[in-house]
Amino acid sequence: MQTQWQRQRHGPRRRPGPAGRTWQPPRPPRLPAALKALRALAPAPLPRPTAKRALDLALGSALLVLAAPLLAAAALALLAQRGSGGVLTHSTRVGVDGGHFVLRSLRTRRLRLHVISRLPHVVRGELSLVGPTPLTPGDARGRPAGARDWRRELKPGLTGLAQIRHRSAMPWDEPELLDQHYAEHHRPGLDLAILTEAVVAPLRRAARGLARRAKADLSDTDHRLPGYRTAE
Repeated sequence: MQTQWQRQRHGPRRRPGPAGRTWQPPRPPRLPAALKALRALAPAPLPRPTAKRALDLALGSALLVLAAPLLAAAALALLAQRGSGGVLTHSTRVGVDGGHFVLRSLRTRRLRLHVISRLPHVVRGELSLVGPTPLTPGDARGRPAGARDWRRELKPGLTGLAQIRHRSAMPWDEPELLDQHYAEHHRPGLDLAILTEAVVAPLRRAARGLARRAKADLSDTDHRLPGYRTAE
């Protein structure tokens, strides 16, 4: 046996391992360290979509698929008319959290195709189907009037409360107040009601126009029998 003086001088005696090898202490397991490294490399989980984003993605994608043939035909017609002048307009707008994006629209207002052509922005997440009016940078309406900057909280919309009620008889019928009212009370049910009105209102106006035109045509028609005279 080693004496205390020998142990201090030469260190503790090492037991011979298998096949004459010197015994080594066991290494720590590598699996926990490897799993920890993999977790560090894995991407952060994506945020769960809100009900509003789910509605934008589902309904916006469906509307884009349905409108694609009409938009393609309109783009070809514009290309034939304008030649190399381009069929799209480009303008910088302010999005959620004050970020900027380039808004692209067809150069036509027939059948509101300039609005429908913005559906790709809805699918990408730059616009919402319903929201405040998309403003250009530097627009005075984008400056917060109070402590809450509600425009930074919401994506601008393809349509909105201000767009569908701008001709109503409401005493506070101002776009800025209507946008603020929507920002404070928005919910999926209100979005569906605004989308329904955005579709129904143009159809209602078109039907009224056709009715007035038909009435005017009837009033101008001479329904008197042949040979009729007012005085004998």
